[in-house]
Amino acid sequence: MKSAIPFGVVLTLAATGSEMNTAAVVTKAATKEKRHFYSPLVFPKFSVLDPETTFSLPTRQVSNGIVDAFTHTMEQYLTYPVNAPLQDRMAEAILKTLIEEGPKTLANPTDYNSRANFMWCATMALNGIIAVGVPQDWATHMIGHELTALHGLDHGQSLAVVLPNTLTVKRDNKRQKLLQYAARVWEIHEGSEEERITAAINKTRDFFESVGMRTKLSDYGVSLDTISQIIDRLKSYGYTALGEKQDVTPETVEKILTLCA
Repeated sequence: MKSAIPFGVVLTLAATGSEMNTAAVVTKAATKEKRHFYSPLVFPKFSVLDPETTFSLPTRQVSNGIVDAFTHTMEQYLTYPVNAPLQDRMAEAILKTLIEEGPKTLANPTDYNSRANFMWCATMALNGIIAVGVPQDWATHMIGHELTALHGLDHGQSLAVVLPNTLTVKRDNKRQKLLQYAARVWEIHEGSEEERITAAINKTRDFFESVGMRTKLSDYGVSLDTISQIIDRLKSYGYTALGEKQDVTPETVEKILTLCA
């Protein structure tokens, strides 16, 4: 990209953080491709974040936004330790605030304070601040994009399905951060390491369900027949080594999607 029309943003859907980042996703309907790109040219010249502009959103879109912001944070936080205590604490603050404010803003869509807090979480989740100096995953997003492109799942719906199972399959590589996540975000301190990790993953899935997101492919009428097609498409893009350690291979994707049934 060499140029772009300067633009400003009046936020109407808190989710992607586009009001304060350089990212965008484009879907090509003819080939059912959903691809992302980054460019400083698409950073807004100004943004207006007024919670009242989101009061009329359908509940489904608010739920999508909560899950999207949560997963954006997890993609940058739940990897492996790199001595980034401030970034970790900021990410954990976003996660805990979403857990507290998400249900409130769903229960009362015109609660200005809850909607404002949720909106700010979505912005902070993907404006680059919590990403500074830390490894990032994004495998869940790459798999989720294919579910959206092929089967029409909302972006948030696809993430709610994939993230808990990505954590399950990669639990050994993510062990230290999963234990930290369990303790700091979910206050899980009892049990063995394996039990605490399992409990944290279950809490994540339960949270998504609690804000109106179903977490199984079968909930959306998608069968496991889609796995080979998704893997073929990821291979065609060159996405054969995803994740913070580039160890999410096509075989790993198959394991993740099999658990999503």
